[in-house]
Amino acid sequence: MKRNRNYYIRKTHRYLGIFIGIQFIGWTVSGLYFSWTDIDEIHGDQFHHEHVTTHSPRNLISPAQLDSTIGISSLELRYINHQPHYWVNDSLLYNALTGQIKKGITETEAAEIAQNHLVKNLEILKTEWITETDNHHEYRGRPLPAWAVHFEHPENLTAYVDARNGNFERVRHSRWRWFDFLWMFHTMDYAGRDNFNNWLLRAFSVFGLFTVLSGFTLYAVSSKTFLKTTSKLKKNK
Repeated sequence: MKRNRNYYIRKTHRYLGIFIGIQFIGWTVSGLYFSWTDIDEIHGDQFHHEHVTTHSPRNLISPAQLDSTIGISSLELRYINHQPHYWVNDSLLYNALTGQIKKGITETEAAEIAQNHLVKNLEILKTEWITETDNHHEYRGRPLPAWAVHFEHPENLTAYVDARNGNFERVRHSRWRWFDFLWMFHTMDYAGRDNFNNWLLRAFSVFGLFTVLSGFTLYAVSSKTFLKTTSKLKKNK
């Protein structure tokens, strides 16, 4: 009976280890990478231009002089190509000096915006027009359409600019991409990467707990030292 019990505990522990071993490696490797990297560098802070350009807008027209058919619920002042613009209702862009509507951001303007927000002496390789992204794209979940501005850099630097209003959205680079890939293994959200409450992760967490407990149990029922100690404790009682 004892040998039979030990056999099944050992077998359970072995197969649980095989079943979740690969995921354990993924958790360990990703955890090591996270702990040995600076999150600010992952975000790309080292590529951002530290100097903030200040503007003193003059001769701006009143927002009331814009299209009278729209009801303004939100309004932001933005500078595009050194010109002030009103971003109205999160959908319409107007020149704040003339009131003329602007139909999005041009490729040239997007490149200039990206260069103004990043460190100097970065050479642009190409620009890319993006209208859709999947759940694994590095620009997922951000406003579309957008311009992707690719730079000549060892880390394959890419900046993203909102094509509707010229907002500088994100900068991505090789270390961030590695972080994102390993984050997928860590969260086990292989569909979208960002859901930390998915059932696959929950199930493997429970199996992991069972694996550890089966290991402790196997030690308890097979260790001569442990058995002798417990036997003495029972006799003393």
